Amino acid sequence: MGNNERDDNKNENLADNLESIRQMGAIRIVSGSSRVHTLVIAGQIEGHYELPSQTKSTKYEHVIPQLVEVEESDEIDGLLMILNTVGGDVEAGLAIAELVSGMTKPTVSLVLGGGHSIGVPLAVCAKKSFIVPSATMTIHPVRTNGLVIGVPQSFTYFLKMQERITDFIVKNSNVPKKCLDVLMLATDELAADIGTVIDGLKAVEIGLIDKVGGLGEALKELHSMIEERKRTAD
Repeated sequence: MGNNERDDNKNENLADNLESIRQMGAIRIVSGSSRVHTLVIAGQIEGHYELPSQTKSTKYEHVIPQLVEVEESDEIDGLLMILNTVGGDVEAGLAIAELVSGMTKPTVSLVLGGGHSIGVPLAVCAKKSFIVPSATMTIHPVRTNGLVIGVPQSFTYFLKMQERITDFIVKNSNVPKKCLDVLMLATDELAADIGTVIDGLKAVEIGLIDKVGGLGEALKELHSMIEERKRTAD
């Protein structure tokens, strides 16, 4: 293969990566023998309704096929999920979290900036979770915008939805349910709502996130998990 042809292939791969980042917030990284798919969950998680064009969003119909590909593809060894989200559609966020939780390949999450609201289940769904010290996470009960019919059935619906989220967080992290409930129902943290904002150190202290660390620590852990999986497979 000539130099011109190799340069053309490199340029083509670079263009494909840039387009993937622009469209999907995702990129493939090859480091040594490990091939990592990096997925960014940023802004607001968009679900059944489209958000305004000026709102930064992550569309769950873009994320779900990527997760299926990561799990099925022989060309991908693991998933690094980077989070900086304010939350968003509850069912869409929980659906993504459930998919990641059910993957057999190594998965690592890293919270940068914020992992708020439904971003909490997304932060804990990976096999290992990291958070930078300056990041924050808002823990609060399910809430909605717009008209709500004030009948017992509406309360029951919200209660069941909250139980699904709480059970998922407890199952996929080391935080005690009692501790999570206390943080969720605190009345002195948020001005116009109930809930609690915690930083990276506190998130690790209560067992919500596994470790404090940045990109280097998250990638090191992921590559270690990938190598361990390969040794076990052999």
